[in-house]
Amino acid sequence: MTELPLLRGKALASVSGAVHGFTTRAGGVSTGTLATLNLGRRKAEDDATLRENWRRVADRLLPGADLGAVAVLDQVHGADVVRVTEPRGPFVAVARADASFTTERGVLLAVKVADCVPVLLAGPGVVGVAHAGWRGTAAGVVRALVRALRETVGGVELKAAVGPCIGVESYEVGPEVVSALRAARLRAEDFLVDRSPRPHVDLGRAVLAQLAAEGVEADRIERSTATDPDLYSHRRDGPDTGRSAGVVALC
Repeated sequence: MTELPLLRGKALASVSGAVHGFTTRAGGVSTGTLATLNLGRRKAEDDATLRENWRRVADRLLPGADLGAVAVLDQVHGADVVRVTEPRGPFVAVARADASFTTERGVLLAVKVADCVPVLLAGPGVVGVAHAGWRGTAAGVVRALVRALRETVGGVELKAAVGPCIGVESYEVGPEVVSALRAARLRAEDFLVDRSPRPHVDLGRAVLAQLAAEGVEADRIERSTATDPDLYSHRRDGPDTGRSAGVVALC
């Protein structure tokens, strides 16, 4: 069996009692255009293959973990945050939301991405995940998650990892995106690169700025989904491409 690699952030890796990782395309059993570690339900994917891919991810993070320990979201590009106490496995979403957190050991919180920003957080006794596309970033999903964690466990030190996402060189946007991010109290230098004929946005940098504003130490895995063949990309490959995941758990 091919080893399943995980990308990790240095700051988050220093948090005792938590494990995390961002998946790539490697280490699974999917074939064809979805090869090999697709984690999203696609037309070309059968449930048995998807189940095996998720089993491998769960076992890589928490050896021996049951597949039912995975908690996924029905992601809707908003800013709602939910607390997870009872995961439902990779095929049943725990809620329609874009961020979740838990204080329960052994729960594998996950967000699925193929260009949007996966964000993982951890502190003493708590972990959380967020899915931040431009709409979620503008709506403040990352800020909302940080505040939910602190309201739950007090003013503990939180650390975060910002996973691979679409790079600024590939993310050409319209004026509505720029306006929305400006309205979210982000400075132009936090996200905007002016390139002719249209502006480009660095979503990963925007998320880092929001985390810094909340006093969260974070680092970013500088890999662009749109240009890295080892990562899935909706913009590059279309809506039927596979999905990677950011996963975090208390152990």
